[in-house]
Amino acid sequence: VAAAGAALAEPAVLGHTLDLLLRQDPAGARWIAWCAAVIAAEVLLDAATARLTGGVDARSTAWLRRLGLGRLLCTAPHRAARHSPGEVSARLTAQATTAGAVPAAVVTASVALLAPLGGLVALVLVDVWTALAFLAGLPLLAVLLRAFARDSGASVSRYQEVQLDLAGRLVEALGGARTIAAAGTAAREQARVLARLPELGAEGRRTWRIYGATVARTGALMPLLLYVVLGVGGVRLAEGALGVGGLLAAVRYAGLAAGVGTVTGRLAAVVRGRAAARRTAALFDLPELPQGERRLPGSGPGTLELCGVRVVRAGTVLLHDVDLRIPGGATAVVVGRSGSGKTTLAAVAGRLTACDAGRVVLDGVPLDELSAEELRREVGHAFERPAL
Repeated sequence: VAAAGAALAEPAVLGHTLDLLLRQDPAGARWIAWCAAVIAAEVLLDAATARLTGGVDARSTAWLRRLGLGRLLCTAPHRAARHSPGEVSARLTAQATTAGAVPAAVVTASVALLAPLGGLVALVLVDVWTALAFLAGLPLLAVLLRAFARDSGASVSRYQEVQLDLAGRLVEALGGARTIAAAGTAAREQARVLARLPELGAEGRRTWRIYGATVARTGALMPLLLYVVLGVGGVRLAEGALGVGGLLAAVRYAGLAAGVGTVTGRLAAVVRGRAAARRTAALFDLPELPQGERRLPGSGPGTLELCGVRVVRAGTVLLHDVDLRIPGGATAVVVGRSGSGKTTLAAVAGRLTACDAGRVVLDGVPLDELSAEELRREVGHAFERPAL
């Protein structure tokens, strides 16, 4: 805001200084110093704005990543499995970075409008006719920006959707690389992973075409408006209704008002960030696995009991009324065919996931009543392949 204020003060100070110098007024020397001070303040404030923007982007991105990762760690594995590892990686890296830039981008875009709007008001105060000449082109600019926000938003959303799907397929292929090599299906797997690559390229090109076309149109419109303002200002100068300093101020304020066209780039960042935020926010909806606050008895032997445990996933019953008691200190092996529920049984026994019916008890305390710290201190897991 301070930088915008300095930018608005600059044309008025320059114009007044020029009038004083043309009249050979002794106060002109003092106003030259004011000009230097205003210009220096504008440069320093712009640098401070860039520094603050980078800091806000970094903190917002870190917050999104911590929140998303925390949700993954607190939910049951079968719920986290809704998102493939590739999707999770993309959401917490590139898309979290893009989404983290939204707060600063919104503020920057809003503040960026202050200078053009202030310049327009100042232009009206300097000379109404030059302001009317400039206002004649604003409806067309508004139409261009509105069309850009609508078209680019849809294209960016589709691009990010395809990007997530590609990332998921790639991570799946990397996880099964040995199986793919042994089966000799590398070419087929490559085709599967890259099947949507042409669609990704098409959406990317479409997004940049929309952006480029909007920038080109606004870039052509703004100089045209400045020439119109300069022409009208010249006529007003010839009529004696406007001084040389006033003409300079009018042209500079018209230049500031024309800066509304530069909001296109900031608007594009907001559009991309909002689409990425919607993708990243999918992780925030993962339900937490309920935990209690109880602790285990200090002298407990470590006896584990499953009482009437039932687990249903995606409509399929994986465990049905399982009753099991493993004394403390015992070693137990669960053997069964693939898909018989061995992994699910181990996950329920260690409270990695919750059962739909029945209960799991450790030394007389139900696992869902234990605090997360107590549970992880007393129950350990050795995974064939680590999982969140």
